[in-house]
Amino acid sequence: MKLGCLTEVKAQEYRVGLTPNAAREAVASGHTVLIQQGAGLGAGFEDADYVAAGARIVGSAPEVFAEADMIVKVKEPQPAERAMLREGQILFTYLHLAPDPEQTEDLLASGATCIAYETVTDDRGGLPLLAPMSEVAGRLAPQMGAWTLQKANGGRGVLLGGVPGVGPARVVVIGGGNVGTHAARVAAGMGAEVTVLDRSLPRLRYLDDVFGGTFRNRYSTEGALTELLAEADMVIGAVLIPGAAAPKIVSRAMLGGMKHGAVLVDVAIDQGGCFETSRATTHDDPIYEVDGIQHYCVANMPGAVPRTSTIALGNATLPFVMALANKGWRAACAEDRHLLAGLNVHAGQLTNAAVGEALGREAITPEAALAGSDRAGLSRAV
Repeated sequence: MKLGCLTEVKAQEYRVGLTPNAAREAVASGHTVLIQQGAGLGAGFEDADYVAAGARIVGSAPEVFAEADMIVKVKEPQPAERAMLREGQILFTYLHLAPDPEQTEDLLASGATCIAYETVTDDRGGLPLLAPMSEVAGRLAPQMGAWTLQKANGGRGVLLGGVPGVGPARVVVIGGGNVGTHAARVAAGMGAEVTVLDRSLPRLRYLDDVFGGTFRNRYSTEGALTELLAEADMVIGAVLIPGAAAPKIVSRAMLGGMKHGAVLVDVAIDQGGCFETSRATTHDDPIYEVDGIQHYCVANMPGAVPRTSTIALGNATLPFVMALANKGWRAACAEDRHLLAGLNVHAGQLTNAAVGEALGREAITPEAALAGSDRAGLSRAV
């Protein structure tokens, strides 16, 4: 198979879909690896590193799209990239289709087979290709929030850990999953007073058993949330429903009960955000204010640390990249139901029910797409 890897074009995105080590693995298995010139520079990988691994450097994105059987990326394809996808081509990347109808339409029109990192599953019910970036984003969230809290950035002027004689900032983390746990650990490690909200009692018990001395947790109700918002200097939104649009946990009306200059950090912004007032921002212009509350809603937060993020993501994606390259998408997905769960679009059809529900579109099951059926397993979102 010919694997193509592009220079990411989304604003301030420096990660790259394949590391030189991944390229070496693919070449050793008999595949051709095409790397767009300069694709790895943002993450610290030179073209020479890829050449040493056996890859071939290609001058432009159109050349990669024209030749490659499978495109491996990091971020969702931008409009110009989507226009270059072709029928039968495999796209393997983060897609986040639920809040993005335009991208969905373009991918359906392309006829390509699109497998989304964020909906690939594992035996433990986890999301193994989302997990490494969730860990990075979770650990970055308190750091970015602490920066936003500075007065020069419109924040309250509160130091996260306080100093002797002055209390620490109060941080509320909404969601006790992968992102939330890492965010809470780092915020607590920076000296903040941290409370995690979640609606899963087993998860709350786990957090209490493992981190009870590090941060607190509470069962999430509207009353508990309202109480904690009033006290918070920083709120980190870390709520995820796999493949679906993030639920709006904090309404605009709730902002009126918060301290002026408090900060919201929305790590769920890739899925539409979990605050009603959230809108995606970039590293170039990351902060905006609504009703006196500062919002940090950068949609590719791990892109701020591209070296760490690229290597972590590459470690997770490599086994799936190799399975797709060695076997083709049909055989690889037939043998691995977790990889099959990543199938979002195939041959002009939507194959993820959660995305279909979010966008009000019909979706067939991934199994039906795998079987080559046009209508079997059809479901209509309601």
